[in-house]
Amino acid sequence: MLLIQYTLIFAAVLLLVALGGCFSEHSGIINIGLEGIMVIGALGGALSMNILSPETPYFLVVLIVLFVSIFSGMIYSLLLAVASINFNADQTLVGTAMNLLGTATATVVVRAINMSRNPDDVSSTVKYIAQKNALLIHMGKYEFNWFVVVAVISLVIAYFALYKTKFGLRLIACGEHPQAADSVGINVYKMRYAGVLISGALGGLGGTAYITAGVSQWKFENGVAGFGFLALAVMIFGQWKPTKIALAALLFGFFRALSNVYTGYELLRVLNLPSTVYNMLPYIISLIVLAFTSRHSKAPKAGGVPYDKGMS
Repeated sequence: MLLIQYTLIFAAVLLLVALGGCFSEHSGIINIGLEGIMVIGALGGALSMNILSPETPYFLVVLIVLFVSIFSGMIYSLLLAVASINFNADQTLVGTAMNLLGTATATVVVRAINMSRNPDDVSSTVKYIAQKNALLIHMGKYEFNWFVVVAVISLVIAYFALYKTKFGLRLIACGEHPQAADSVGINVYKMRYAGVLISGALGGLGGTAYITAGVSQWKFENGVAGFGFLALAVMIFGQWKPTKIALAALLFGFFRALSNVYTGYELLRVLNLPSTVYNMLPYIISLIVLAFTSRHSKAPKAGGVPYDKGMS
């Protein structure tokens, strides 16, 4: 039962972040910086929980944490948007820089806050023990958090938005052939900004979902343990389609959950493998899966290509 619980939690994290990457790439912007966006979103969520009083009503805690996580991720994603859309910078390099900057920024901010409260506290840890309870949903023997529900809702909205609305069809057009989209009056720049900002919002949510998955405090110099890159693998394996991304997230979430519960299963204990092997499993699986499926991947044709009105 615990395996199912952790599978759904980690799948929710991967689903949220991968959907964010999906929106960005459908607009034509490759978002390698999802890892950094997750860290900044997690920073906003953790600090908001840390600041809120334990007596704050649960529904208000949930709303504030969700809002701050979304806002933090969107603000940070503007770095990618401005650099890639306005200045035609290399999207891969910008994303890589965002990943490095995100963890460094979060560590410095948290240490500065901790030292302002206690000069001897130089840790990069944020505690949110009491407030985390507001994010939990108890269903008999099961215990989930609200981010599982948010992930399912996001999946439904993402599918409907991409394939059933003018916005989604225009977004996809900008990622496939921006010149053709521009010729029929679609503002490619605005659509790409929208795609990146949506990825920032979902990435920020995913960051907070990750750090609250099983602990009541987080050390920000640890970042998010490569989950941003794992979400990119989920997105590619899911062929940039929300429903397939959801299935891929469940698969990768299952392997990640094994590292949390392997001691509770006799079969896994008999194997006598070190815990690090189970921690490595989702990343090993991602390499194997991508090695066999990448040649058949159909990424948006204009993904990673700066838009130039003069190009035909």
